[in-house]
Amino acid sequence: MIQTALYGGGLRLVQALVLAAPTILVSLFVTGVLARLLGPELTRRLYGGSGWRSLVQSWTLGMLLPGCSLGVIPISRELCRAGLGGSAVLAFALTQPLFDPLSVLYGLTLGKPLIVFAFAGCSLVLVMVVGALWDRLHPSLTIPQPAQVPVQAGWPRLLSMLLVVLREAAGPTMAYIGIGLMGTALLGALLPSGALSRAMNGGNPWAPWTMTWVAIPAYATPTLAMSQLGSMFQHANSAGAALQLLTLGAGLNLGLLACILAAYGWRRTLTWLGLLLVASLSMAYALDRPLHPQDVDPADHTHAFDIYCCPFHTNDSHLALIAQQRFREACAPPHAIPVWVLGALVFLGVVLRAADPQHRLERWLEAAELSKAAARYDVNIPAPLVGGLLLVGIVTLSIVGCYAYYPHKHEVFQEMQIIRAEALLAAIRNDARKATHYIELWDAWTRRLEVGVLLREWQLTPYRKIKAKILRDKLELLRHEVESGDRDATKVMVRQVNEAYVRLQKAFHPQAPPLASRDE
Repeated sequence: MIQTALYGGGLRLVQALVLAAPTILVSLFVTGVLARLLGPELTRRLYGGSGWRSLVQSWTLGMLLPGCSLGVIPISRELCRAGLGGSAVLAFALTQPLFDPLSVLYGLTLGKPLIVFAFAGCSLVLVMVVGALWDRLHPSLTIPQPAQVPVQAGWPRLLSMLLVVLREAAGPTMAYIGIGLMGTALLGALLPSGALSRAMNGGNPWAPWTMTWVAIPAYATPTLAMSQLGSMFQHANSAGAALQLLTLGAGLNLGLLACILAAYGWRRTLTWLGLLLVASLSMAYALDRPLHPQDVDPADHTHAFDIYCCPFHTNDSHLALIAQQRFREACAPPHAIPVWVLGALVFLGVVLRAADPQHRLERWLEAAELSKAAARYDVNIPAPLVGGLLLVGIVTLSIVGCYAYYPHKHEVFQEMQIIRAEALLAAIRNDARKATHYIELWDAWTRRLEVGVLLREWQLTPYRKIKAKILRDKLELLRHEVESGDRDATKVMVRQVNEAYVRLQKAFHPQAPPLASRDE
């Protein structure tokens, strides 16, 4: 049992790090832009300064910038250094991880896209109410910082921005990120496999409460939280628990709480957390019944939250070999590249901190001037303009990245052909672990298919939505039959899943060559 917990916690930690690494890298870069290109004064203006306006602007910027609850930590620390009010910093820290272009597009494929906009409005109300109350209890709470000397345009300014990134990567930020990852590891070690499968059922009055205490230590990217949101409404789970999953699961983690604690102290942090929990739970219970899907038959259980539980069973044979394979899958080269880049930044930052603990290199850059020969050929672009263009570029790239993450339907069906073969073959062989893995991938690719078509054709017909939903329902039933070990029922479901896939392909891609639907 101890071995299962260790392997489970370790795998969940690695999986969370792989998911978080890209957004952490983007956030470190944004931190360098804010520190050296915009500067404290323009950063405060960008985020609204103080008062209710700062809450709205921080919420808006949080919705636009790609990120997650771990990646928001370095940006939040920089906002504190810039002298932004505490309520605005916390409003940004809580809302920036909730939505990004990828997750919003994914949410539009839900049965009721209005839910996504309703939850976005709930997040605005939440940060406004909590921020206003916190400001009343702790007025004008800012952390004074020494004035920053501007750096000469050109290579000194670029190098100074890189130094900010390196020092942040090797500083307290990484310790907070490590604490956040440990929360996910603890859940993976302590919660048995499938422990949450019935905890969030619709009509369960304890579901929002249970989700609250699972969501705080858990780490979820906006896209992951949105996919779980879709699964919850598909299975008629608790809508209040879904709201808690989004606001606290995607928006908060133990590392972010540790960062807030270090910045504002025990009393102010506990005040903010208490206000947040009371407000979010009140909202969750108030909206649980009105938002509950009435046209969906409630499911007895769901696998949407298995990712927060131990991925292994105590009776798994050859546990070490299975765990080794899962670790290799999690650290596959395309996904591990951001982790290696992040590791390189941390290593260089440690070297920089050891070689220059007094920040002499920064002071030298602040005093450096370009030579006249170089100045003759250089165009002096104001730092705020460069910083603003870079921030706009990040938002633009995240939108462009949607087209890469949600590819054309031809590419999707090529990928699903491979997944389909693996999933059905594993199901026929009654290999529950492998079948479950590929069924989850197949389910996710049906969502990406819908979003990819929506992006390129600007519409998704009800007929196509129904065919995708039927396939997902059949995949869920196939997973249940494989797990039960009933070979005859599994073969029947394999045939039905294959037929549902053929119909899906005809609905989305009628020019595709026909597939065998009976004899595979």
